[in-house]
Amino acid sequence: MASVVVTGTSAGIGLATAVELGRAGHTVYATMRNLERGKKLAGIVAAEGLPVHLSEMDVDSDASVEAGFRAIEQRAGTVDVLVNNAGIERSGATEDLAMADIVAVMETNYFGPVRCAKQVLRGMRLKRSGLIVNVASIAGHISTSPLGAYAASKQALEAISESLAQEMKMFGVRVAVVEPGIIDTAMAKGIETAEGESVYPHQRRFAQMFAAALKNPVPPELVAQKIRWIIESGTWTLRHPVGPDAEGTMAWRRAMTDEEYIDLNSADDATWERQVMAQRTRE
Repeated sequence: MASVVVTGTSAGIGLATAVELGRAGHTVYATMRNLERGKKLAGIVAAEGLPVHLSEMDVDSDASVEAGFRAIEQRAGTVDVLVNNAGIERSGATEDLAMADIVAVMETNYFGPVRCAKQVLRGMRLKRSGLIVNVASIAGHISTSPLGAYAASKQALEAISESLAQEMKMFGVRVAVVEPGIIDTAMAKGIETAEGESVYPHQRRFAQMFAAALKNPVPPELVAQKIRWIIESGTWTLRHPVGPDAEGTMAWRRAMTDEEYIDLNSADDATWERQVMAQRTRE
């Protein structure tokens, strides 16, 4: 059984992953920015007697990450697996989004995983084993307004994961990227219900698309099960799409030129709905 650190475990994919791994017998160190938000996870852990330990860590802060890992390593002795799951979303056209929101998304979704990885890389390299799982998104391959800032952070995470995999393989350390599609989480529901006036139609369109997708919700447990499989299988595969829409959506985007995709997303509502919503129906 592995000693696993999972970030962003107060809800959604992180919570589901901590529970999935704990139930499988792995020792989990479940971190979150605010322990007050961890009551649901704490309740499950207590009721089932799971080997899951909650701790506070803000992945946006060098000091918090360093202190958090120091405390975990004092207790665990070693970290076998790091699951970088903590993430945030800010949606809106580039003109509409505040600069602070754009910076915040990059800080949490890209610099956060890098901070955490740097805490374990030397130890994994020296013992010549370990695994880093970075939870990205299909947005790591597809940039669509109003999620440009979010996609930028996930594409950056994809890029450094690929280079990190090259660096670490010679030392026996695995790197994997998990790429969920639309998953039934609070983040997805926030996009579904997004409001606000804008001259750009993309926020309204995405809310419509997410609302349609969430009528047939894909639970975060599906992503948790994939993460557990990556840990236990020993796979060296880098990228792992998750969800019924993930591979189909990425294939659909690859079938278009950049200019065709731009034209589609700048077309009138009727054209956009006919092509995009039709694709969602096929998935």
